[in-house]
Order: sequence, then structure tokens, then C-alpha cells
Amino acid sequence: MNSTQQGQERQGFWARPSVRRGARFAVLAAIALVFIFENTATTTVRLLVPEVTMPLWGALLIAWVLGLLAGTVSIRRRR
Repeated sequence: MNSTQQGQERQGFWARPSVRRGARFAVLAAIALVFIFENTATTTVRLLVPEVTMPLWGALLIAWVLGLLAGTVSIRRRR
């Protein structure tokens, strides 16, 4: 007797919570990356003491990656 005969039905692929979370993250990440790489102007960023001139997309990408790392660390600490 397999699991479907015991009254347990298999969930569809998109019904799984981890798949839905991953799909949402992928869509938001794609939108964020398009926004980041569309900003090609040069800007001046102050890093505590020195001022650095760099493309805006570089500064946005650094901020995005740091945000992802902070979110990952906080989620892992909560578990």
C-alpha cells in the first residue's frame, strides 16, 4: 500500500511552502537586480573617512548583499 492509498495525497509542486517562498524571493531578487543595474550614474560614497567615487549600481549592489547577509544571519539566529 503506498501513501496515496492511505488517504494522503501528494501536494502539487507550487503548493509547497518552500517552493512558494523561493519563487517569491527569485521574483523580488530579479526586480531588485534590474533596479540596481539600471542605475549607471557615478556617485560619491563616504566610507567612514575616505570618499570613493563609484557607479551607483556598485553601491546599491553592496547594500543589497549586506542586507541579504544580515537577513540570513537574523533568521538563522531565530531558529
